[in-house]
Amino acid sequence: MTDDELSLLVSTGLQTFLTSHRISTPLTSMDLLLALISSRPSAALGNTMPRLTDLPRVEKVLEALSSNWDYGSIQLSHEGGELHITDVHLGSPHVLEAINPRKRKRAPIDEDADSAAGNTPDEISSSNGENDSSISMNTPLGNLSKDLKEVYAILQKSTAKGRLLAERFRSLNGGFEPICTYITKVDCAKSRSEADPSNVPNPPFCNLLHFRPLIRPHTDPSLGHCSYLNTCYSEPTYSQSPSITPFPPGTGARVSLPSGLGAGGRGKEKAPCRYLHFEIDWDEKDGPLAPNDGWRNQRIKKPFKIELGMGPNGRDVQVLPPQWINCDLRRFDYSVLGKFHVIMADPPWDIHMSLPYGTMTDDEMRAMPIPALQDEGLLFLWVTGRAMEVGRECLRVWGYTRVDEVVWVKTNQLQRVIRTGRTGHWLNHTKEHMLVGVKTRTDAAGNLTFPSWVNRGLDTDVIVSEVRETSRKPDEVYGLIERMCPGGRKIEIFGRKHNTRSGWLTLGNQLGQDQIYEEDLAARIKARYPERFMSVSGQAMITR
Repeated sequence: MTDDELSLLVSTGLQTFLTSHRISTPLTSMDLLLALISSRPSAALGNTMPRLTDLPRVEKVLEALSSNWDYGSIQLSHEGGELHITDVHLGSPHVLEAINPRKRKRAPIDEDADSAAGNTPDEISSSNGENDSSISMNTPLGNLSKDLKEVYAILQKSTAKGRLLAERFRSLNGGFEPICTYITKVDCAKSRSEADPSNVPNPPFCNLLHFRPLIRPHTDPSLGHCSYLNTCYSEPTYSQSPSITPFPPGTGARVSLPSGLGAGGRGKEKAPCRYLHFEIDWDEKDGPLAPNDGWRNQRIKKPFKIELGMGPNGRDVQVLPPQWINCDLRRFDYSVLGKFHVIMADPPWDIHMSLPYGTMTDDEMRAMPIPALQDEGLLFLWVTGRAMEVGRECLRVWGYTRVDEVVWVKTNQLQRVIRTGRTGHWLNHTKEHMLVGVKTRTDAAGNLTFPSWVNRGLDTDVIVSEVRETSRKPDEVYGLIERMCPGGRKIEIFGRKHNTRSGWLTLGNQLGQDQIYEEDLAARIKARYPERFMSVSGQAMITR
């Protein structure tokens, strides 16, 4: 598709989608591109349609149309690295009537402020060069007065507190690598050469992360990308997952995997996956794998500080190394563990589907002795499918009040939203939920009381992160919890080896030899389970 064809498609698409109520402002450039792709092609354009990789070209077209558009005006803004279409004014009152068939209630206008400024709404419209004031007054932003428009612009910007929090808690380990929107080096180089044929860049592709397709004898490229990509059961790398504990060498034992996992196939027939898979495309001549961004290795020596709670201890405390106890979670005596300020659990819910691990019944979940672990604090409970309702019921049974909910939006290896999840009876699940509950405690008036040491309002309730092996949750959730509750005792139930983390005690049945650093906890376990073999403060011991 040529640039002229794309410009015509974007222009006519905006008019058509707005008049048919298919889209409404504000929206992102990606939203518009997806609407264009899903629409029927025009015969005048030769039935050619844009692709997702045309997003930079679409944004260039929108920038050009915002300066000069024959059919009206477009207002754009850049937020969070995305181009947003904040408002569209169509130049024909007839079209506006089609867009807004119902009479809208006029937004309140500060008449005193407008009078003091010497401008009426009509005068404001005229001063902006608009021929018909009804054009601006028939759009959401056009209904606002001059002062309210300024307020709206201020509200779209991040607050000083938000910027300071982002600066204080931003990641400095370089774990995130920007991925090129064209995925492969070939497509990236092709796009750059088409953008400016007279100036061929060297190297021909950008310095972002690229992938190369894995073409195997059974691969059929015409089928497109595998929805699971590097987490596909047929990929040999799946058997190398950190959550699958390898057996000692020389034992002759094999890693126990569900049917077809890591064996070049899946299902009863173990038929190999014929869809496209990818691996990172990097050569030494490409330079550093990670882009050389200065901020990755910079620490602000004297950052602005926001007064945040120090947690239950009220001061900075030394964080212990990871601790874990390998046990049967249905029969273990939780009373020896003591009390915790934070509990996180990812239970093996019975969601009535075939899963590569054992599950617990609803009654077993309700009978879990969670109340014995807390007198005051927070509970973070992962749920999915039918477990969303069972999880809420368990919160009530355990003595908690649900106060919030975190949503994890799952992306794949190429940072696209997963379109085919492994769970879901009616729709494919591309997200999971984590319920946030607080131990139910009330004051004399019967009002729910919250722990005074919890830091509230620091993070959002959405995590967008790449999926890894089965049941592994995003690492970002730990940072979220630790910012809400710095210090204090934290426990994760139903954890695996990859869940062990400094400052946390992990309970699970796939953790291997116990490791305990709290001497009082080790003494209580020794008294209750004298036969257990554990490592205390780095020294192995057998309790007798």
